[in-house]
Amino acid sequence: MSITVLLVDDQELMRMGLKMVLEAHEDIVVLGEAGDGAAAVNATRDLEPDVVLMDVRMPIVDGVTATTQIVESGCSSKVLVITTFDLDEHALGALRAGASGFLLKDTPPEDLVSAIRSVAAGDAVVSPKVTRRLLSRFIGDDPAPTRTPEILDDLTERELEVLRHLATGLSNAEIAQQLYLSEATIKTHVGKILTKLGLRDRVQAVVLAYETGLVTPGS
Repeated sequence: MSITVLLVDDQELMRMGLKMVLEAHEDIVVLGEAGDGAAAVNATRDLEPDVVLMDVRMPIVDGVTATTQIVESGCSSKVLVITTFDLDEHALGALRAGASGFLLKDTPPEDLVSAIRSVAAGDAVVSPKVTRRLLSRFIGDDPAPTRTPEILDDLTERELEVLRHLATGLSNAEIAQQLYLSEATIKTHVGKILTKLGLRDRVQAVVLAYETGLVTPGS
C-alpha cells in the first residue's frame, strides 16, 4: 500500500526538492502541497494524508499552531516536523503539540524516506538523543517540573523504569539490554505506557518524563 504525504513549506523550491525525492519511491505518493500552516490544516482535512511533512517557521500560521490544530482535530494524519535548526524552540513546541517526529532539513534523502515510512507505521522517528538535547536546552533553563508527578501514578514500577530509560535516550533494544528483558517485552511496556498516559508516541512520552521531573537534563 502507498503512503500518502502532504508537503508543507513556505519555500516552493524546498517543496519541489522534497517531492522529487519522495516520488522516486514507488510506495510514497505526494497528495498535495501547502505554503503555510493554515493551508496545511485545510489540506490535511480535505486530503487525509498518512503523513504531513511540516515546516515550523512559516508565515500566516506557523507549523506549531498547524500541528496543534491537526492533532486536536482527531484526524489520523501523523505530523513529521522538518526544520533547519537542531535546537529549535518551535520544533520543541511541535513535539509537545503532538508531532510524531523531528528531522533536520539536511537529513539524507534515504533517512527522510525511512522516517516517513516509520511515522506512517505508527512509530516515532525522533532520536531520543535529539529530543533530549532539545529538552536539555529549553527545559533545562527551568528544571522545575511543569506537570504534577501524579500523572504517572497508573504506571507500574517496571513501566516507570522503562520510561526513565526511554527518556534518557535509549532505544528499545538498549533498554532491553539494560533490564535483561527481550526487546518484544520492552515494546509491550512502551505500548502500555503510551496507552495509560494517553500519548500518541514515544516522543510525547519523553517530553512528559521531563515535564514531570521523572528525569532531568543531564541525568
